[in-house]
Amino acid sequence: MNKPLDILTQYWGYSSFRPSQEAIIQSVLDGHDTLALLPTGGGKSVCYQIPALCKEGICIVVSPLIALMKDQVYQLKQRNIPAVAIYSGMRYADIDRTLDNCIYGKTKLLYLSPERLMTEIAQERIKKMNVNLIAIDEAHCISQWGYDFRPSYLQIAELRELLPDVPVLALTATATSEVEQDIQEKLQFKDQRVFKTSFARDNLIYVVLKEENKFNKLLDILKKVKGSGVVYVRNRRKTKEIALFLQKKGISADFYHAGLNSDARSKKQDNWIQNKTRIIVSTNAFGMGIDKANVRVVVHIDLPDSLEAYFQEAGRGGRDGKKAYAVMLYNQTDKTRLETHYEQAFPAMDTVRQVYRALGSYFQLAVGSGMNQTYDFDIIEFTKRYKLNIVETFNSLKILEQAECIALSEAIFMPSQLQIRVTKDRLYDYQMRNARFDPILKTILRTYQGAFHGFIKIREKQLAEKLKLSRHNLSAALEKMQQDEVIDYLPQKDMPQLIFLHERVDADNLAIDHKRQKFLKDRYYERIQKAIAYAEKQACRSQLLLEYFDEKEALPCGKCDFCLERQKISVSKDEYANYKTKIERLLRKEKLDLHALVDSFTPKRRNQVLKVVDYLLDEGIIDKDKGLLEWKG
Repeated sequence: MNKPLDILTQYWGYSSFRPSQEAIIQSVLDGHDTLALLPTGGGKSVCYQIPALCKEGICIVVSPLIALMKDQVYQLKQRNIPAVAIYSGMRYADIDRTLDNCIYGKTKLLYLSPERLMTEIAQERIKKMNVNLIAIDEAHCISQWGYDFRPSYLQIAELRELLPDVPVLALTATATSEVEQDIQEKLQFKDQRVFKTSFARDNLIYVVLKEENKFNKLLDILKKVKGSGVVYVRNRRKTKEIALFLQKKGISADFYHAGLNSDARSKKQDNWIQNKTRIIVSTNAFGMGIDKANVRVVVHIDLPDSLEAYFQEAGRGGRDGKKAYAVMLYNQTDKTRLETHYEQAFPAMDTVRQVYRALGSYFQLAVGSGMNQTYDFDIIEFTKRYKLNIVETFNSLKILEQAECIALSEAIFMPSQLQIRVTKDRLYDYQMRNARFDPILKTILRTYQGAFHGFIKIREKQLAEKLKLSRHNLSAALEKMQQDEVIDYLPQKDMPQLIFLHERVDADNLAIDHKRQKFLKDRYYERIQKAIAYAEKQACRSQLLLEYFDEKEALPCGKCDFCLERQKISVSKDEYANYKTKIERLLRKEKLDLHALVDSFTPKRRNQVLKVVDYLLDEGIIDKDKGLLEWKG
């Protein structure tokens, strides 16, 4: 068996492991079920990739994120490590061939979505594979206590029945003690081996600013903090709006969201990674699996609905170990919006049944059919056709997913594919009789290999440029050749996927676990309240986050907005919070001069009150006009 450090040096070029990596890898190599809790950027993927290379056989990696799987496979292939991925949207023939290569070829890592893992074809082939490790990425998805629960993850434990002697490595960046315990139980760990590094990020400075004019404050932050950054927002419209605002103010910025086509997403992402674009304004679709070390600032314009999501996104700053800022801009509207979103997140069952019924019509599925069928799914077009409210529809789909009726995946890019169906002689005859298609066929045969033996991937944009044709005319020509039964042509797609996990049932007989729904609704409300408390509570930001993840003994960071505020006035956090609360109450009631305000406190407190007032004046929280103090907030 190869030594882990030798593998690390050979393929990654590093001479040492990061904290906990080596111990996690050794635990897996010793055959133990292992749970690894490493913060964002902590190097989770190496913890299963190196054991896969140390031992004979193949590692099965279960991940819910198609984009992340594809990126991992690409990165591994760049290191000459044979890896493949199977996900929704792939043709049956491609899945079949890929699985065969995992049995008879030299593939070392097979990435699967949990939905694909549970299909009959996957399970039958897995039985024949020499599997050395099962790795579960984003393992918090298996827990109903977690923020991103996915029912399909609950079935992963069935894989243990097929591979009873194969160790399991579960990995996540965010888990409370409840989630930590739940992961081990759901994955049927034989013994408890948990490796957990502190979630503390000493170089990451957390800041919460109460702001009404968030755009101007964002501009101010980006002028003060130089270097690369990410701005997270909740909706696609705002990504473009903020990016344009920053551009007009002279800041290099672009926007990103899952609704863009694959080429646009790749170009925007690459420009940012290569520092051609300084700031990317994005929904939470951005950042997973991107290893950009020099991010100096991560700004949340909107309050996230869970501290787990916030911690992951904020943690994309400062991966190089240098100082970085995680800034949240917050106001009362955020609290109202989150609580409204909570009410909308669990629509009435009549609405859920209406959406399910419409899905059957949309995909023309008869009752009793559709099991394991995958479809391109455009939610905008779907809601327009059936006159449905898009927010209610989206949340109804999430309930149907939690009920294990369907599964949803993010947008997936599938390149165009082509296969020649006729013999070389028949093709030559066709070219003679159809001169306008002759240069197209000749160019395809010169550019790509293997078109007579199976599907090949083609790139229409480059092909059209070579032929001096428009992309539209090239696609039309390929479609005509398909009609003539000369080729099989599958145009590229870039769409979210919807999978029916079971046969379609009559909507009136839809089985929804109401007890589970109530549990998930209650947990969602708790997470929202924790996020609001983080923004509003007067305490060390780092301590609040670490306490949420059960690090109860964490010390104040001394660097966040609250700690710096407290240091300036030399009072304890409880004293400061009490003084500030009373000052606010008094000044909201009426404007007061300094003497009247200070006289409202006992004599022994007045020196400290004066320091607090000076600080609040410096920060613009209170204002002085004609000798009277006024609360500005």
